[in-house]
Amino acid sequence: MGSMHVKRRAFLKRASAVAGAVAGFPYIVPSSVLGAAGHVAPSDRIAVGCIGVGPQGSGLLRGTLGHQSAQVVAVCDVNALRREAARNAVDAHYKSTGCAAYNDFRELLARNDIDAVVIASPDHWHVLHAIAAAKAGKDMYVEKPLTLSLAQGQALRDAVHRYARVYQYGTQQRSSHEFRFACELVHNRRIGDLQRIKVGSPASRVSERITPAPVPEWLDYDLWLGPAPEAPFSDKRIVNEYWWHNSDYALGFVAGWGIHHVDIAQWGNGTDLTGPIEVEGTGVFPEDGFCDCATNWRVELRYANGVVLDYTDEGQNPHGITFEGSEGWVYVRRGFIDAHPKALLRTTFGPDAIRLYASRNHIGNFLECIKTRAQTACPIDSAVRSDMICHLSDIAMRLGRKLRWDPDRERFIGDAEADRMLTRAMRPPWRL
Repeated sequence: MGSMHVKRRAFLKRASAVAGAVAGFPYIVPSSVLGAAGHVAPSDRIAVGCIGVGPQGSGLLRGTLGHQSAQVVAVCDVNALRREAARNAVDAHYKSTGCAAYNDFRELLARNDIDAVVIASPDHWHVLHAIAAAKAGKDMYVEKPLTLSLAQGQALRDAVHRYARVYQYGTQQRSSHEFRFACELVHNRRIGDLQRIKVGSPASRVSERITPAPVPEWLDYDLWLGPAPEAPFSDKRIVNEYWWHNSDYALGFVAGWGIHHVDIAQWGNGTDLTGPIEVEGTGVFPEDGFCDCATNWRVELRYANGVVLDYTDEGQNPHGITFEGSEGWVYVRRGFIDAHPKALLRTTFGPDAIRLYASRNHIGNFLECIKTRAQTACPIDSAVRSDMICHLSDIAMRLGRKLRWDPDRERFIGDAEADRMLTRAMRPPWRL
C-alpha cells in the first residue's frame, strides 16, 4: 500500500504540472477574434468531446472553450497525465466538475449526449477515430494530416457521406484572410493565366536511434500503438517531434506540415475535387535512426489544366505558396502576403468577381455548420484530395519514377506496384 501511495502521489504531482502548463494559455479568447456567438443557454450548446489532448489537441480544446455555442463535456487520451490535465482545465473554465475523462475513445463515442468530436490523436489514429465517430452519429473536426494511406481517406470519405456528418479538416489556413485573398486573385486571373505553383514546407527531421524503456504507469501503450506495428516502448516514440517523422505513424513533414500549403495550392488552382495527372519526384530518406521520412524532397505534379505544382522542402522553395501566372505572381504564408505587381495587393473585387468560401475562425466555422448542416470551409471531399497530394508525392519519391495518375478513378495508370502503395496494413484487431 505504501508503494501504491507513493506512485499515486507522484502521478498527481506530474498531472498537476501538466495542468499548470495547460493553464498557462488563456482559456477564453475574445469572441471578436473567434467569431463566437453571444450568450447561449447550456441546454442549447453543442456538446463536444475531445479525442487526443496533446500539444495540438489542448490548443483545439482551448479554442473550443472560447465559443459560447459549444460545451466540452468529455476528454479522451491514453496518456493519463494529459487526460487529467485537460479535464481539470475544462472544469476550471466552467467552474464545475462536469467533464468526464476517458482512456478509450469508444467509451466517449458511446455517449448519446455528445454531438461532435474534435480529433487530435496521432496521425495513424485519425481515420479510425473519425470513422468510429461517423458511425456513432458525431460530427467531427479532424486534425491534419488526414491519413497514412489514400485507402484510409477514401474509407473515411465514404463514412462521412453515408452517415451525413459535418466534417471540418484541420487546415486552418482556409479560415485566414491572406490565403483566401491570394486564391481569389488567382481565380479572378489577376496574375493572368496560372502556370506554376511553388510550395515550400519544413523538412522532416533526422534522429538517433531510440532506446527501449519500461512503459510508464500513466500510459496505455498498446492503445497508443493501435493499428501501428508492435514495437518496444521508448519515451521518444510517443513524443510529437519524433513520431511525426516515423513512417509507422506519419509521412513526415511531406504531410505533417506540407498539407497546410498543398491544401491552399489545391484551393487556388480550383482542383479541390480532382487532382494531378502526373507526378515525379526525388527525396532523401534517412537510412539510420528512428526518424525515416523524407528529410528533403522535390516533387512535380502536373494537372490537366496545364498547371505544375512544384513541391519541395523550404530549403529549395520559400516557405509558403507562390502562384505564378503569365502576368504576375502572388506569394503567401501565415501573416504575410506579397505580389507582383504590388498593385495586386490593393485589389478590390466587384459584385461579379469569383469569391471563395469565407470563414473567420476554423473551429467557429465548424460549430456554426453543425447548427446549419452546411458545408464547412474544408469538407471531407476537399480534405481527401489535398491529402492525396502528400501520398502521391511520397510514393513518387520512394519509387523514383514518373507516375501517371487517374484523378477520377483515384488510381495509378498501368502501375500495379504503385497502386499497392495506396493501402496500408493495420495491426489486428484494428481495421477499416
